[in-house]
Amino acid sequence: MTPTTQYARLHTEGPVSIVTLDRPQRLNAIGADLLAHLHQALTDAQSDPDTRAIVLTAAGRAFCAGDDLKEFGMQAASAACVAETCERIQQITRDIMFGPKLVIGAMHGYAVGGGFEWMLNCDMVVAADNLVAFFPEMALGHFVTGGVTHLLPQAVGYQKAMELIVLGERLDAQALQRLGLVNRVVAHDAMLSTAIQWATEVAARSQRATTQLKRVMATGLGAQLICALEYERQAAMACFADPDTARRVDAFARSRL
Repeated sequence: MTPTTQYARLHTEGPVSIVTLDRPQRLNAIGADLLAHLHQALTDAQSDPDTRAIVLTAAGRAFCAGDDLKEFGMQAASAACVAETCERIQQITRDIMFGPKLVIGAMHGYAVGGGFEWMLNCDMVVAADNLVAFFPEMALGHFVTGGVTHLLPQAVGYQKAMELIVLGERLDAQALQRLGLVNRVVAHDAMLSTAIQWATEVAARSQRATTQLKRVMATGLGAQLICALEYERQAAMACFADPDTARRVDAFARSRL
């Protein structure tokens, strides 16, 4: 049954579109409906002729707690379900990175797994001072997505990227800024207004120039990033189907009871 709740909302403030993850009761954990709603909101924002910049943020106590493990059984129910889930996850990265509008992230609380990946997909990021980001995938038997296998080594170097992905080191907002993974750290209550201010400044720039800049920057990443997305999709599918992953997810769920 399709939920009546919209898990990603879109509204505009002048030339700025604000896309808000809105599943706060699950810390905006990633499930099938959230992926579908987020894809639609980003597509609408990217195609809106009056929108000049996009802010990506979230309601509640966290930006995104990563994959909703309560939906793992449904996601891994069949090869077709696995393939659809992995493709939908990668599509969000394409929506953010290959669309014509610059995307400003406004992240707070936890940005875990896919939430961390979406943060790295943004063109610029304003972090609340309570932000914590990490990758839990290797402990759970999952695989990172979102082009992270290409983007993260470019940003922090090969060994540091391996450390962050394999060991799941938790990074606070200040550490993320030192690594160059967020642009600015502000108080939580100033996060969204700062991101909107930045987006408004972006909107005041030449639309042709900023669109061309994003196109050229994305083209520079293009072939390698596209390959990374496909390799990650295949690896994620294999991990979803691995019985060891099901055991790890079940053990984690039981430890939370």
